[in-house]
Amino acid sequence: MPGHFEPLPGGGAAVALDDVEISIIRSLAVQLLELIGPGPAENASDDPLAELFADGPSEPPSDPVLRRLFPDAYDDPEGAPASAERTEELRAYSSEFRRYTENDLRAGKRDNALAVIRSLDRLSAAGEGGAVLKLTPDDSRRWLSALNDLRLAIGSRLEITDEDDTDLLYRLPDEDPRKPMVMAYLWLGGLQETLVGTLMP
Repeated sequence: MPGHFEPLPGGGAAVALDDVEISIIRSLAVQLLELIGPGPAENASDDPLAELFADGPSEPPSDPVLRRLFPDAYDDPEGAPASAERTEELRAYSSEFRRYTENDLRAGKRDNALAVIRSLDRLSAAGEGGAVLKLTPDDSRRWLSALNDLRLAIGSRLEITDEDDTDLLYRLPDEDPRKPMVMAYLWLGGLQETLVGTLMP
């Protein structure tokens, strides 16, 4: 079980984590929460219906990590030539889609990151030296989504755009300042892959 998730009888998954691993995942999840920002509830007025009918942003985020987490919904296939008119049309579709979906997408990503933090906090409270994290099937899906978001965020900071970029990461010298982030990216990828395996029928 060390270093990877294994299925639990009856559903769910378990992984052994030491204190350092718990601290790293928790810290990354907290940073993700800070990046995503507060939800409408934290900024809400006294109107209980305001959150329900609040429009989301209509423009893509300026931060490249947030653009990776909340990409435009409509885009021409890569390499396909697009006229200025077509580009403007796709931009308008994406803007409208973003207005009605991004608040919910942000809330979902926040909920998943919070689920990770809370489960790690319960684990930390149980004792020192690490422990075995046990997840229900529902918790496993939340963790899977959060791990994916963490990898997208780190991959964006590392400017990873395709599999060739990942291959180059393995050859980075130890003195490269990106090395700790690369190690976290690869480790989270291993956790994500084994967690997917536990959810397969």
